[in-house]
Amino acid sequence: VPQGLLRLARRSGQLNLAGRGLTHVPEHVWRINLDTPEEAQQNLSFGAADRWWEQTDLTKLILASNKLQSLSEDVQLLPALTMLDVHDNQLTSLPSALGQLENLQKLDVSHNKLQSLPEELLQLPRLRSLLVQHNELSQLPEGLGQLLSLEELDVSNNQLTAIPTSFALLVNLVRLNLACNQLRELPADLSAMKSLRQLDCTKNYLETVPPKLATMASLEQLYLRKNKLRSLPELPSCKLLKELHAGENQIETLNAESLKQLSSLCVLELRDNKIKAVPEEITVLQKLERLDLANNDISRLPYTLGNLPQLKFLALEGNPLRTIRRDLLQKGTQELLKYLRSKIQDDGPGPNEDPPVTAMTLPSQSKVNIHAITTLKLLEYSDKQAAEIPEAVFDAVGANPVATVNFSKNQLREIPPRLVELKDSVCDVSLGFNKISSISSELCLLQKLTHLDLRNNVLTALPEEMEALKRLHTINLAFNRFKVFPSVLYHLPALETILLSNNQVGSIDPVQLKGLEKLGTLDLQNNDLLQVPPELGNCENLRSLLLEGNPFRTPRAALLAKGTAAVLEYLRSRIPT
Repeated sequence: VPQGLLRLARRSGQLNLAGRGLTHVPEHVWRINLDTPEEAQQNLSFGAADRWWEQTDLTKLILASNKLQSLSEDVQLLPALTMLDVHDNQLTSLPSALGQLENLQKLDVSHNKLQSLPEELLQLPRLRSLLVQHNELSQLPEGLGQLLSLEELDVSNNQLTAIPTSFALLVNLVRLNLACNQLRELPADLSAMKSLRQLDCTKNYLETVPPKLATMASLEQLYLRKNKLRSLPELPSCKLLKELHAGENQIETLNAESLKQLSSLCVLELRDNKIKAVPEEITVLQKLERLDLANNDISRLPYTLGNLPQLKFLALEGNPLRTIRRDLLQKGTQELLKYLRSKIQDDGPGPNEDPPVTAMTLPSQSKVNIHAITTLKLLEYSDKQAAEIPEAVFDAVGANPVATVNFSKNQLREIPPRLVELKDSVCDVSLGFNKISSISSELCLLQKLTHLDLRNNVLTALPEEMEALKRLHTINLAFNRFKVFPSVLYHLPALETILLSNNQVGSIDPVQLKGLEKLGTLDLQNNDLLQVPPELGNCENLRSLLLEGNPFRTPRAALLAKGTAAVLEYLRSRIPT
């Protein structure tokens, strides 16, 4: 460990020794606040700036990503530590002396080989964050509930089969991650965690959720994906619940009463279940923004779904829907909702019909659906084969906030410049089926944009300025003329869906794709990929990877047909070690 680093650490109270290939921690690191520094013994005339006796006690020590197999009991010589990070090492146990670090607030021992946690750990009165994910723990200390200050606890990716009942005492816990263990049930006592906002139980063996969990009034996010649930949990008191993820279970029915209790829900994810019908009561979820029902057994939908005012994303692929044509499903959420609304039998002019032309209608307004602007926040001028959008369309907006713009199916050769006038409110723009050959800077100013549909144009590239679209999570670039994967997409951290089928893309960068941590769907069908890089298998968040119709030899078509998980596993097995 270089002396310069130690000198700096005495001044700042922080020492970062991550990624230095250390197999053990040098003794002088533990003794940094006890021993007289070397430079003090050599040079008696050093200036005031180096007065080592005025040094700061070490409060942060980072030893992550080394090759440590154990930690010395000498850790107790650093009593001022508030943060100790030893994640990504080869630790098989922790020293009992950790229990003496009474100022410790954050302890990260994740990604090691720990088989147990020392009882002494329970003596840390100020510990707020304990991260032990990705270890080999089969049980947790029975007294874990003594850590009363704990706000964050991550025990995911271990081999836990049960949760200590003392968990109920963790009344300050805000985030609890139990994902990827072997839990068959949750203790009802968890309901005593009055501060819990996020509970992640993904990938366990849960068949039910205890009814008492319904009283967790602070809960905002509940993850139950990849379990064995047969029904949606009843959550009558979870008035703040915004996200419920229950995909990849065995849910067959949606109970209308269960839905009515979830009035604050913004995200409902139920893909890959066995749901046969969606009850009309789903329309009580007035705040719903994302509804994922892909890969179920749904044959018909309530048309009233089209009236959900906030719905921006609706996934229905992989269902035996009789009433909705497949080509309509591929047109995206807004077209689908529009179709559903058009089916609701209404007395007056429906939301998609222009108001009748009367003597009071200005000539310019007759081509603009004012009703849609004011009630649906929708500005629509589609299927008109227009070479440009008439000024009157933008003039009609006035001071009304517009969330959705649909200018698809025209003859536009450029992005309409006046689109920038809507930048304070617009989040969904559809410009598909036009003749647009390049993206102008105006589009890059729409910083609230979450959905962008540019399919069926003649685009060959995207400008780097699109990096400003930090909220963009769905982009459709299918049926264009891209020869290379647009590099700016690698720099949009919110992206969840990239649709790039039917282009001429020849290669992708798997390392940069892995950086898109939220990316769940990547469609590269019918491109010119000559090979699939094995490292793509590391993109483990991908739920849907579509590669059919490319000229590569492997993976073979039979493997592609087995689905995304099988393809990713195959690719990982091909990564050279």
